[in-house]
Parts: sequence; C-alpha cells; structure tokens
Amino acid sequence: MSIKQASPTPPLVLVFSASDPTGGAGMQADIMTLSGMGCHALSVITALTVQDTAGVEDVLCVDADFVGEQARAVLEDMPVAAFKLGVLGSGANLATIAEIISDYPHVPVVLDPVLASGRGDEFTSDEMLELMRELLLPQVTVLTPNSMEARRLAARHREDVDDLPLADCARRLIDLGCESVLVTGSHEQTPQVVNTLYGREGVLCADAWERLPGSYHGSGCTLASALAAALAHGLSLPDATREAQRYTWQTLAAGFRPGMGQYIPDRFFWARAQNPDDTAQT
Repeated sequence: MSIKQASPTPPLVLVFSASDPTGGAGMQADIMTLSGMGCHALSVITALTVQDTAGVEDVLCVDADFVGEQARAVLEDMPVAAFKLGVLGSGANLATIAEIISDYPHVPVVLDPVLASGRGDEFTSDEMLELMRELLLPQVTVLTPNSMEARRLAARHREDVDDLPLADCARRLIDLGCESVLVTGSHEQTPQVVNTLYGREGVLCADAWERLPGSYHGSGCTLASALAAALAHGLSLPDATREAQRYTWQTLAAGFRPGMGQYIPDRFFWARAQNPDDTAQT
C-alpha cells in the first residue's frame, strides 16, 4: 500500500476576529481572503454578532480565557507566518491577545482597528482604545485604519478628531509604537481613493485607485487580511502593500449585493471571471 505524500503546507495566518453571519466581513471575510491569497487561516473567534448587510444589531463577546485557549491550542501545534487582528470584542480579549502575540515577536502583526461598522455601530469603547494604544500598537507591524479610524486613534481628545491631518495621525501612531501605518482614503473627499503607507521616515508609498460606486461591507477586513497574506508569503512591506491593495480593489470591482444593504467584495473574483483580465485595473 502506497503512502500519500503530504502536499507543501501553505503559509499559516492566525486570525483574531468576530464572526459575521453575512459572510461579508469579520472572520468569514478573513478566511476567504486568506484562501484567495494562497494562505491557510487559523481562526480564533473573539465575538459573535447579529448583523445583516446594513448594520450590526448585537454583539456577544467570547470569554477572554476561551479566546486564549483557542489561540494557544493552534500555536502549540502549528507555526504561523503572520497574525491578523480585527474586532477583538472586549478589553479583556485585547489584553489576552496582546500577551499571546508578545511571545512571537518575529511574526508580523496586521491590525485592522475596526472601531465601528459601516453604519456607525460602535465596536470599540474609549477604554478599549486606550488599551489598544498601550498594549497592541507597540507590537503592530502594519496598522490599517481608514481616515476616520486614524484620526480617532491618534486624537488625544475626542474633539480633536476632525482637525488632524492624516500625516500627523500616522506620525502619532508610529510614535506609539507601530512600525508602519497604511491609511486608506475611501472616506476622504478625493476623486480617487488614495492609500498612503507611512513609516518612521515618512511616506513609504502612496497609491491611487479608481473610486468605485456604492459602499462595501468588509473592504477593510479584506485589505488587512490580504496584507497579512502577502507578508506571510515573504513579500517586502511595500510590495505586500501594493499586492494587497490590488487584490482588494479587484474584489470590490467584482462585488455583489446579495441583500438590502451594502455590496460584498467577491474574494474569489479570479475563479469566476470569464476572462482573467475582466476585473483587472486599467
């Protein structure tokens, strides 16, 4: 009897995020994106949500000890190439996750600071923001806020939020310990969406993308997971950033609207396209 030879193991990315029953955002979006980028997702659920494509109705946080047990079980069994963090659920969960990733200082960490849903439903309290600044940001390889999240994270007081230039926000966040910050510009009033990657020395790269009509459920999750996947594959930070943006733009261009709310990115656009160039950016 012949013995089956094991196939090469794809890069493993450990994701901490909440479950989204629509499949548009959260853990489901992370898993699909990582799969679409040739990685295998290890999934630690931080919270359960009641939501549709229009907004979030309720959140049930998973106990912090159970979050830790989920993560330790897979980390003791398998080597991870990257961490991706999304909605963390509670301050206790955040502290637990910060402690866990501190044991793996050489593994890149991508943090998508999901502060609210697309409709504005809050995911993160001011107390959690402070814990994020203190415990997580010093361990983050790439932070991926949209412009509103960048301003709120960087603001010393809530009333300062609207007055902060994005370059100053990035500098403050890097001063708090982040290695780099990718600020996305979908919420800015610009003809194109401009995403800017900042490092300690300033702007590392800036990329402009066609502004697509409509709004999308899970675009931030897609970008952060795609970036984690590219880093897990060993790409340099600038190359990983551009590859993640390219993939994300294509998922949005191929997006579909299954319900009465936002569009959902198609993370498997490449499998459904009749022509490989159909969804490529021009």
